Amino acid sequence: MKRKVLFLCTGNSCRSHMAEATPALRAGASVVNARMSDTWEAVSAGTQPAGYVHPKALQALAEIGIEHHGRSKHVDEFRNTPLDLVVTVCDSAAEECPLWLGSGQRVHLGFPDPAKAEGTDEEVMAVFRTVRDDMARAIPILLSGM
Repeated sequence: MKRKVLFLCTGNSCRSHMAEATPALRAGASVVNARMSDTWEAVSAGTQPAGYVHPKALQALAEIGIEHHGRSKHVDEFRNTPLDLVVTVCDSAAEECPLWLGSGQRVHLGFPDPAKAEGTDEEVMAVFRTVRDDMARAIPILLSGM
């Protein structure tokens, strides 16, 4: 039976979307929804949605062959959705990681916010790539262990 995971953060513009569309295990592999579609369906949301998906998050995914068409969503869209797992992806305790009051086991898998990266365009893009690649390693392991 297919299980459903919600990747949750504050803005739903970078990390939660990259998690939703994360490639499995290595660059170039298919997205979690495709690779694990017989067992998992991934969605994402935020407590204070930014209203857009960060262009650099989309670029980081496109570089490895993932064309993501998500939109910034409010967590209330999923409040009554039966979920098996809710994964918060805020990295730091200094950030406000959202509280989930709906169904599903809650776990935390923190990643730094690439939208806060500073520097040249290439330096900022390198941070997005690092977060994407870290998610590509960590998320399939998490889902496989659930």
